[in-house]
Amino acid sequence: MKAQVLIAESGPEGLALQDIPTPEVHPGQYLVDVRSCGVCFPDLLMSRGEYQLRPPLPFTPGTEVAGVVSEAPESGRFAVGDNVVVASMLGGFGEQVAVTEQQLFPLPDELTFDEGAALGINFQTALFALTMRANLQPGETVGVLGSAGGIGVASIIVAKALGARVIAVVHRTGNDEMLRGLGADEVVSLTDGWKDRVLELTDGGVDVMIDPVGGDVFDEALRAVAPDGRFVVIGFAAGGIPTVKLNRVLFRNIAVVGAAWGEYIRTHPDVPGRLHQRIVDLVRDGMRPPVNHVYDLADLPTALTDLAEGRVRGKAVVRVSS
Repeated sequence: MKAQVLIAESGPEGLALQDIPTPEVHPGQYLVDVRSCGVCFPDLLMSRGEYQLRPPLPFTPGTEVAGVVSEAPESGRFAVGDNVVVASMLGGFGEQVAVTEQQLFPLPDELTFDEGAALGINFQTALFALTMRANLQPGETVGVLGSAGGIGVASIIVAKALGARVIAVVHRTGNDEMLRGLGADEVVSLTDGWKDRVLELTDGGVDVMIDPVGGDVFDEALRAVAPDGRFVVIGFAAGGIPTVKLNRVLFRNIAVVGAAWGEYIRTHPDVPGRLHQRIVDLVRDGMRPPVNHVYDLADLPTALTDLAEGRVRGKAVVRVSS
């Protein structure tokens, strides 16, 4: 089968499209024919050797799969021919991947394979952050930093589906129409005075601030949170890890919480299944994961380079097979 194989931890240029053996299927495992695979920051970090999961070279990355079951154990929950979403962690950028039942979830009938691949880490993370970490309530206002990125887009869509008002805070220009189309009620550019604009729009600050960015924007963003609000740290896409001025947390009664989805499920393995069922319910109510960029398998290095250099707005997927 064909797969993108990382042969050097030198970033996207370390990938090579190769013919490799079909994955070995151990007892109790499934073999899935990969149709589409999402492109996400863990894939980029793995290509550089900068992710917490660092498999020995060579290996095939790819964490967000949508495909069709081609081999299944007799007593398994899924059968041959079932359309599934796979939390593969590795192997998604190949034509087939072998996984355990715990990694499989049903693909909602309403979604295409590309949409299923876009449903993975970002939507699970957004739902985890907004419900389990921020305890978002209908009618509250959510601010989303880095709103044109994958986590930002998913956070806007999930927050709106949960009944929130959403203010998208964006660094890049030219994204207003896209963000409003996703459901953002207001779009604020990350320029001088952006914090004051958020305070003006909310009469005192947002109830929940979602931050996958970190870096220099953190301090101003914390001041844009209302008293009794929650600031949710998801990641540090900007590169810098900020520090917290605890006097602002104390005197305004703000909670700063982490939402490390990948780390959380290591000790709570039942959570992905519960979150996926909630996502399925939201899909049935009309929620859709957008697919903004589609690449061929041969063009995966380009997709990851585009992600690294900020050319991916929203979500990108690689179409592995038809």
